[in-house]
Amino acid sequence: QDITERKRIEEEREKLQTQLIQAQKMDSIGRLAGGVAHDFNNMLSVIIGHTQLAMLTVDESHPLFQRLTGIHTAAERSADLTRQLLAFARKQTITLQVLDLNKTVEGMLNMLRRLIGENVTLSWSPGKDLASIKMDPSQIDQILVNLCVNARDAIPGTGKIIIETDSVSLDEAYCSRHTGFVPGDYIQLVVSDTGCGMDAKTLSLLFEPFYTTKENGKGTGLGMAMVYGIVKQNNGFINVYSEPEKGTTFRLYFPRCSGQADLQGGKAWDNAPSLGNETILLVEDGAMMLDIARTMLETQGYTVLAAATPEEAINLAKDHGGEIDLLLTDVIMPEMNGRDLSRHILGHYPNIKSMFMSGYTADIIAHHGVLDEGVHFIQKPFSMKELGAKLREVLEG
Repeated sequence: QDITERKRIEEEREKLQTQLIQAQKMDSIGRLAGGVAHDFNNMLSVIIGHTQLAMLTVDESHPLFQRLTGIHTAAERSADLTRQLLAFARKQTITLQVLDLNKTVEGMLNMLRRLIGENVTLSWSPGKDLASIKMDPSQIDQILVNLCVNARDAIPGTGKIIIETDSVSLDEAYCSRHTGFVPGDYIQLVVSDTGCGMDAKTLSLLFEPFYTTKENGKGTGLGMAMVYGIVKQNNGFINVYSEPEKGTTFRLYFPRCSGQADLQGGKAWDNAPSLGNETILLVEDGAMMLDIARTMLETQGYTVLAAATPEEAINLAKDHGGEIDLLLTDVIMPEMNGRDLSRHILGHYPNIKSMFMSGYTADIIAHHGVLDEGVHFIQKPFSMKELGAKLREVLEG
């Protein structure tokens, strides 16, 4: 009796069941991440802010400075862990930009070389005449850091990491052999290494959250899950080829975008924010967050009008005799959301600029219109340096 068709149907059913279980896992992680993100990010902002302010008052040679540095490092790592969870769950807050991928990668190369060390050679092979892509440049940074660190850890002794870009077109035949791929024109980012490679079992678990091949305490198991989440969030695809002792190649595909790229590229990793002297109306319904944000602003030279509610902010704006240069407000508050408050304040100060902050996940914030193009936003937790740099960008823009 020929049971070929029955076996095919059974295999297809098992495959669909596996995909369903994977989707349910991702959904569970997403709900977990979204549930803890807001309160956790607010607390981390308070911890990071107080620690930085304390470090300004203590000499670096004092033993207390080392204690404060330890607290600050732990808080930053906690913030990174939250970002990784949100990236995997595709709830990370992003600001889409039209990018030249080559320029963005080039802006990261020096930092990546410092990260992987002298024993590993980093080779860069940019494709010619690439079309633009539309995504958050910080997500390219996250992808490259994770892939390059993993590649470095997979290379015993000396070796090589190669980063390439190219234009590709995926046809029906290719997509039929790769589940989830859609035919079309894409920009390809390739990261390959000469490391130890992976066996079939490791490859099958590669994007599982909390799965890691590193020693206990050396990895969270979220790095590759985060890369997967970022690629999917941007309607892209990822393909991995690896064999034991033959290295690994990651191929990431992002949809092409029409439009002129922002040619700045990369991050200003070492640019310290300049001080300001403008007047800022600060609105935050969390008492601890309001206190630390006000202190961070005043430390950088700003005059601060602090309000715990939108109503209090409106009254402060009405009663203030001078000019108010910028409204810095939380997005989601009990009486009125930040976007509506901004419109209200504009009625009294037509030239005021607005900047929003939040610890909520992207899908929650998006409902309030804050992630629209051209709207200035900073995600909690943020450091004093990040806040200062963003303020100068908004005030001088």
